[in-house]
Amino acid sequence: MDFNSPVNDAGMLMDDSRIRAHLQTIRELLERDNAVVLMSHQGRPGGRDFVSLRQHAKVLSAYLGQEVKFIDDVMGPYARDSIKSLRPGEAAMLENVRFASEELVEAPLRQQANTYLVRYLSPLFQYYVNDAFATAHRSEPSVVGFPAVLPSAAGRLMEREVAALAKVLDRSLSPKVFVLGGARVADTIKVIENLVRNRLADRILTGGLVGELFTVAKGIMLSTSSMEALERSGALALLPRARRLLMMGAPIEVPVDYKVLEGEEVREEPMGRVSGLIMDVGGGTVDAYSSMVEEAKLVVLRGPMGVVEDPRFREGTEAMIRAAMDCKGYAILGGGHVAAMSGLEPGTSDAKVHISTGAAAFLAFLSGEGLPALEALAGGGRA
Repeated sequence: MDFNSPVNDAGMLMDDSRIRAHLQTIRELLERDNAVVLMSHQGRPGGRDFVSLRQHAKVLSAYLGQEVKFIDDVMGPYARDSIKSLRPGEAAMLENVRFASEELVEAPLRQQANTYLVRYLSPLFQYYVNDAFATAHRSEPSVVGFPAVLPSAAGRLMEREVAALAKVLDRSLSPKVFVLGGARVADTIKVIENLVRNRLADRILTGGLVGELFTVAKGIMLSTSSMEALERSGALALLPRARRLLMMGAPIEVPVDYKVLEGEEVREEPMGRVSGLIMDVGGGTVDAYSSMVEEAKLVVLRGPMGVVEDPRFREGTEAMIRAAMDCKGYAILGGGHVAAMSGLEPGTSDAKVHISTGAAAFLAFLSGEGLPALEALAGGGRA
């Protein structure tokens, strides 16, 4: 599972949506009279969120309506004895798997299958189920080691994530519109290069720092403050790659206007006459982008259009989320800010929309990178 959740300064859970996203898988396994042991990470060593999973077990117990026994160990004798004592229909949660140092090292599948984590725990189980799409991009022992030695399967959340993202590769769905924003410019450039290389996108609508970079790549100067912000982010180093994509004829659109901040004044300014610090896309851009999204058979929205941490600059992102969810086709929304602002539970999938639980894994898939967790499930197990 991926129960990795935000915590406050006292180390207490602030949001349990990641836990709720896995309930279907856990309930289904328990209802089939299995003894179920849950494994997850939480944070990384040195981070504020690197805490025990004891409170996660309590939260999960409340949602399931039955006790989830907390095992204050990962793979030692106490953990193994506790696992052996479980009866059918009972559930237990191991301590934070990153308390075991092996989990912090990424390596090939076969090497991870030989870790102590896998060697100590795998003999105690009949099956391994991976429901943690948000960690699918990591080649860690808990993700790729067990499928090499146990019959393995994807959980229901993983299944929904993969089914939704498979639509990106479905060439019968056209037009496909990708709305790409946020501040992770290098990652988004890789996404766009993959989309262009494989001709997966009919339109690519940009916002956030991504939109600003492509605006400059088109030869349109921004304000001094905005150019300095691009420089500080490291995005300007990517200008040659952005220009190359445009020269290749990539169907990339940039904002026609921006919402800017100058001193305490907020105003909208047209592209080419920006004088303040860019904080969001403007109303003209929202209207233009929304009309392009409306007729799409598939819309993929990843990353905010502006600085959504400030309530004054959430409007562009909120409008694009509404447009995506109201389009005539199917919408996939990913990334922390976008998923949170959608108002839907992470992992939600229905006939119209999917809200992805994985930010980095979502980006890796769109970039055309292999996801080790899926490769392990497909080829590493004996099932």
